[in-house]
Formats: sequence, structure tokens, C-alpha cells
Amino acid sequence: MTPGRLLSIAAIMLASMVVPAHAATVQITMENLEIKPAEASAKVGDTVEWINKDVVAHTATANNGDFDVSLPAKKSATFVVKKAGAVNYYCRFHPNMRATLKMEP
Repeated sequence: MTPGRLLSIAAIMLASMVVPAHAATVQITMENLEIKPAEASAKVGDTVEWINKDVVAHTATANNGDFDVSLPAKKSATFVVKKAGAVNYYCRFHPNMRATLKMEP
């Protein structure tokens, strides 16, 4: 067997042993007209799940327009992080409900 072929076989074997990173799900709760946690972190590729435990509808609306998620009463909704950066967001129906989502690479 030639040295080049051995190197190719070794590279294929090494590539097959690499374990891909798994995306996480970050849960944020809206309850009693509060967002908890008020500051959350997620990585690009992660899913953010907002869970509305209130009997009224909420939104998770980014100040910069990156996302606007509607959350009917007693329901949840998700958003997949696509880019890094910190985003402040709020509920359009209850503007005093504010939080920050830090999205890391």
C-alpha cells in the first residue's frame, strides 16, 4: 500500500470518529407578566423556546427586528439562533416585560 493511500485511509477513519456538536434548547418562561430568566444565553444553531404560562398572549419581539415570536396563552414557540450578538427584546402587549438574549458563535 502506498503512503498516500495510507494517509487517505487514516484521514477517513479520523473523520468518522469526530462527533458532531448537538444544538441545545434554551427555555425561557413567561409567567406572571415576567420573563425568566431576564438574561439568557444561546449559541448559533441552538433553539430558544419561549413558554407562556400566563392566561394572556405575549410576544418575544427583538428591539432590532431579528425576531418577533407570538406566544398564545398557555402555549410555547421557538426560534433558531442564526447569528451572534446580544438582542434586547420585549412583549408588544406588555412593554414592561423586557429581557436580553445573548447569542454566541
